[in-house]
Amino acid sequence: DKSNDFGPVITKAHQEKVCGYIASAEEQGATLVVDGRDVQVEGFEKGFYVGGTLIDNVTPEMTCYQEEIFGPVLLVMRVDSMEEAMRLIDEHEYGNGTCIYTRDGEAARYFSDNILVGMVGVNVPLPVPVSYHSFGGWKRSLFGDLSAYGPDAVRFYTRRKTVTQRWPSAGVREGAQFSFPS
Repeated sequence: DKSNDFGPVITKAHQEKVCGYIASAEEQGATLVVDGRDVQVEGFEKGFYVGGTLIDNVTPEMTCYQEEIFGPVLLVMRVDSMEEAMRLIDEHEYGNGTCIYTRDGEAARYFSDNILVGMVGVNVPLPVPVSYHSFGGWKRSLFGDLSAYGPDAVRFYTRRKTVTQRWPSAGVREGAQFSFPS
């Protein structure tokens, strides 16, 4: 169905696995803001659909946090600082992708440079890049020694470009500079 913009998960077993993570979150004290377990798609009633799910008040002890859920499930955890959020991410055994939403270039740069994750998004909902970038995470989220595609797969056919950026610290307004910044 070419008009469909949201497909099913791959198998009945995977649908049950994703729904099991949602159920465990609820049982372990998280708040289901949006529950996608009972989605029915007209004309595709036998499809393995899981609707978009939003789970709030998640803690590190919960199964839904400890596992990678390959389904349309978003978890919300509350922290008091960016450092606390980064510590949670860095200490997790998986490191596929993460995002930060900010208007602060310094915070975005610090987060991107220091987070221990393979794909980082800044002001984007999913850090999944277009196909000519590598796809995959770090830690237990990486399989094999090379990325499935991206620079490892297409370097021979590309002309590389280096982009250097510098974002001044918040509140600093600089005039013209004619020396190399360090």
